[in-house]
Formats: sequence, C-alpha cells, structure tokens
Amino acid sequence: MKKNLVLIDALNLIRRIFAVDVQQSHHSDQHIISSCKSRVKHATQKIIKATNATHMIAIFDGDKSWRYHYFEQYKHSRKPMPSLLADNLNIMADAFSELGVTAYRPLQDEADDIIATLAAKAQAGRIHSTIISTDKGFYPLTSEYISVFDYFKKNWLTEQEITERFDVPKHLLIDLWALAGDKTNDIPGVPGVGNKSASQLLNKFGDIESALASDDCKQSLKNKLNSGMDDFIISKNLVTLRTDIHLGFNLSQIRLNHIR
Repeated sequence: MKKNLVLIDALNLIRRIFAVDVQQSHHSDQHIISSCKSRVKHATQKIIKATNATHMIAIFDGDKSWRYHYFEQYKHSRKPMPSLLADNLNIMADAFSELGVTAYRPLQDEADDIIATLAAKAQAGRIHSTIISTDKGFYPLTSEYISVFDYFKKNWLTEQEITERFDVPKHLLIDLWALAGDKTNDIPGVPGVGNKSASQLLNKFGDIESALASDDCKQSLKNKLNSGMDDFIISKNLVTLRTDIHLGFNLSQIRLNHIR
C-alpha cells in the first residue's frame, strides 16, 4: 500500500469542535467534554477514510515555544484557551489514542513546527503527507508531496485558492506576512505597509531587496522598508515554520494498524 502520512493539527481541530459544544449552555461541563471527545473521535475516523491514511499523528502545542522567547509580543492579545478545555486535554488526546492514532504532546515546541518537520522529512523520502488544519501558516508548504485539507470545509487547498486569497503565489507568502504582519498572532510586519502594498511590491519586484535596489520603487516605500527592516526580519523569522525540530520517533511508530 502506498504510504500516506496524515498530520492533524490537534488543537486546531479540537478548539473548533469545542466552540460549538460549549454553546450548549444547558449542558453540564462533563457533558460538553464528553460530547467534544466523541465528535473529535468521529472526525478522526472520517479523516482516516477521506485521506486513505496509512500513518497518522495528532500533534498538540507545547508550552511557550521559542517564538515567545524570541518576540515578547507573540500572540500577546490572543485569548487563552477556555479552562474547561485546557483542564481536559488528556481526555481529548484519548479520542485519538482510542483509534490507534498517536497523540503527541511536546513540552515546548509548537504543533506547526513539528508538523512542518514531519512533512519535510516525509517529502525528502518521497512520501505524501496531508496536513489537517485551517491554519494558513501551512500554505507555503504545499507541494507535490504535501497537501493541506480543511476538515470543516471538506476542502483540499489549491495553489489557485492561495493566489486568489492573498494576491501572491505561495512562494511569496512568507515575505507577504513579514511585510504586512499578522494581527491574529501579533506579528508586527513593517510599519506603514499593509497587505495591498505588500502584495503589489512582491508581485512587481519579487522581494524586498530588489524593491530597494530599483528606481521604480517609490522613495516613500523605500523609507518605510529601510526603517522597518528589523521588524521585517523579526516577522519573517516568526512566520517561517521550522523543519528541523528533533523528534523522538520515526514513521514506523505512527503507522495505523488497521483502517477504521
């Protein structure tokens, strides 16, 4: 059987399911957690079938990754996870484990970096992987061997969708977010440069260095780029997923014993 590695962004899946369950105010906390676990388990079963997974892992976020130490304001304004969910993540992890899917909970690393590392390693071995997430941060990874699937929309990401949404091709996404910033993660970007001007710059010049060297780039924009270069570098480091995270397991250890 052809290998297909499925990488679930665990909290991305769980928090969206939990957000629906918690709205049932007449239900007890115990019922909400039980319902959420059941629906996460059911979603995982559907993902296995939709992707023809042979290997699978659900990856959680660790506590305070390197990004929090590198940039103090990283995700500073994001609301914390509801305590009801945070206190019951072990139960959510069981939803995966009961299906034979490894639930991986690192101490500090972010799920995004671990997923990117696993996908890159699989690609190096010409093994196809599917990332299950709604997080746009995975978009630059898409390739012949790496796919992104939105479970909630039942949608496989295409390069055309990326271009239509961001007005730049996927290989320019990192620079786009580094220039314009990302408010959802409190990533600053270059002051005074928004999404429109960032996409126009990248589509015309290809990168910030070429823009600064060109006589066709407006001086006012050059001034913003020069004065905001430190912010650009910080932002680019923040939005770039790492693919060199040390992992204490190999592909054979996350193989599905049988398809459910």
